Amino acid sequence: MPHMLFTLLPADSHSRTEDVKIRNLIVAGWTGRDRDAMERHIVELEELGIKRPKSLPVFYRCSTTCVTQAEAIQVPGDASSGEVEFIFFRGAADGADGLESELWFGVGSDHTERAVEAVGVTISKQMCDKPVSKSLWRYSDVADHWDQLILRSHAVIDGERALYQEGRVTEMIHPIELIRQYDTDVRGGENSGNLPEFSAIFGGTFAAIGGIRPAARFEMELEDPVLNRSLTHAYEIEELPVEG
Repeated sequence: MPHMLFTLLPADSHSRTEDVKIRNLIVAGWTGRDRDAMERHIVELEELGIKRPKSLPVFYRCSTTCVTQAEAIQVPGDASSGEVEFIFFRGAADGADGLESELWFGVGSDHTERAVEAVGVTISKQMCDKPVSKSLWRYSDVADHWDQLILRSHAVIDGERALYQEGRVTEMIHPIELIRQYDTDVRGGENSGNLPEFSAIFGGTFAAIGGIRPAARFEMELEDPVLNRSLTHAYEIEELPVEG
């Protein structure tokens, strides 16, 4: 089972490092609360030849090896791009792995191959690494003010750093509701509102400012204005040649 080292940052105690195991990686798509905003995102993808989703939301499965804390990734060609998202983790039900059987979350990028996305979204999701922050926050620390959190990304394009995405997490389905939908729609569960053991789930994103486009560097941030702190991560993108 793949595993990663995360710094856990509970609001009421000292930070600590834990070895977090990941057995299941779920990438949720079309998770917008605002259907008008989601429609704009669907339209911008349609302009790239990507078909409308069959259902809302959609839960794609990816290999757990896609998740990385690296500061650089390699991608095929020049048709991929990042998407800032929150990502939730849950460890062992008995808390034996240090996550205390609670939900923890960080910030990540659902980096996706756009040319292949027009052929098959699931395949396109699998083709690129998914960089995530090296630190996690405890969900219970922000549960009472979750809707005030802000997601933001910057992209370096043609040597210029530009604001690429920005908005409150209210633009996406609340994470607990998203997890409930995954539990009932995909797993046939009992609407538990909790992730399966050793699982991680990306929460979806919103439209890019100026449209979806590739970048040489992608920077992401999840800001908590109430507790006055941020989770950040950035990575370089190396484009590999496509020979056929």
